[in-house]
Amino acid sequence: MDAAAYRLIGTATYQIERADDRYVCRLVSSIPQKGAVLSSDELKERFLNLVADENVRARVAEKTEGIRNVILALAFGALAANQNDDG
Repeated sequence: MDAAAYRLIGTATYQIERADDRYVCRLVSSIPQKGAVLSSDELKERFLNLVADENVRARVAEKTEGIRNVILALAFGALAANQNDDG
């Protein structure tokens, strides 16, 4: 949720409070940029889209971590080998 709120900097501010076993997020539209103020429904929709995007990014990163680490190890290993051959 923090990443989504960060991506709304300049568009809105947010406040998160805990209410029993739930979290309540209040969004407040900021000073308009380029003359456009988002309605509360537009702001809510944009925020929820950003939260969904961040959730997908986190799941993909988690599921591909092993493969990503192998690719990085091979790439940096090849780079180190090339530097050793040149020097």
